[in-house]
Amino acid sequence: MTEKKNAITVRAIVDMTPTSLEAIVENAKKIAGRDERGRYCVDTADKVGEMISRFLLEKDFESYVKDIDNFPR
Repeated sequence: MTEKKNAITVRAIVDMTPTSLEAIVENAKKIAGRDERGRYCVDTADKVGEMISRFLLEKDFESYVKDIDNFPR
């Protein structure tokens, strides 16, 4: 994952499309590969969190939330 700069972990409920979730799971399985029993050894829930965190850091979520105009009314 990208470098964490003074990051904290926040557990949240996040809405995403089923296609997004399927893509994360599929790609995580491809990267992890199978073990000797044919099972995938990857925590796909962790990968979802990693992908969201990486996106938020790379797309400058910090600046987005500092702008009051971005808050729902």
